Amino acid sequence: MSKGVFITLEGGEGAGKSTLAQTLVTFLRTKNIPVILTREPGGTKEAEAIRSLVVSGDKDRFDSITEALLFNAARRHHLKHSILPALENGAWVICDRFVDSTFVYQGYVQGVDLDFLKNLHHDVCDNIFPDLTFLLDVPVDIGLYRATRRQNNSDETRFEQKGHEFHETVRSAFLALAQQHPTRYRVLDSTLSEADLANAAIAYLNSLLQQHS
Repeated sequence: MSKGVFITLEGGEGAGKSTLAQTLVTFLRTKNIPVILTREPGGTKEAEAIRSLVVSGDKDRFDSITEALLFNAARRHHLKHSILPALENGAWVICDRFVDSTFVYQGYVQGVDLDFLKNLHHDVCDNIFPDLTFLLDVPVDIGLYRATRRQNNSDETRFEQKGHEFHETVRSAFLALAQQHPTRYRVLDSTLSEADLANAAIAYLNSLLQQHS
């Protein structure tokens, strides 16, 4: 059995990652490809418990190093108990956020040393990176507006509370990361309609499918 393919979606708040992730899963299933949809932080019962700590509550409840350690603890469990077993069984994995979010939010934006974060990922999460990453790029005003609309009764607003300048830096950092890793990243314009955004992403998936056929 061939190894599966690991695909992540990255971007700022309100970029449309969750919607596109579900669309990609639906597309792959029409091709009879085994696939799981997951997210970070989260993806397992234990990692979801950590998620409830870090994405809700007051924006200043944890400092950036504490956040990084919590995210890595959740990620290790997620990898060991969900992502890696699925890949070894030949499934494709679609994940809403992964380690690049830690590099951006805790590293580039909040000032945690990037070498520390890279070493942490190497030692704690076996230096595992996706095969393909979609970056959904959206202007901050649009993204935060979308995020506010989608919240409804959710209390997962801790990062949305951090302000416009914070999120502008997040956007710039993701674009910089995409430039540093052009073979892995595909940048998508998230101001497109859902259908056009999906078609752009699916075009890349079709190319990947040909490579793995």
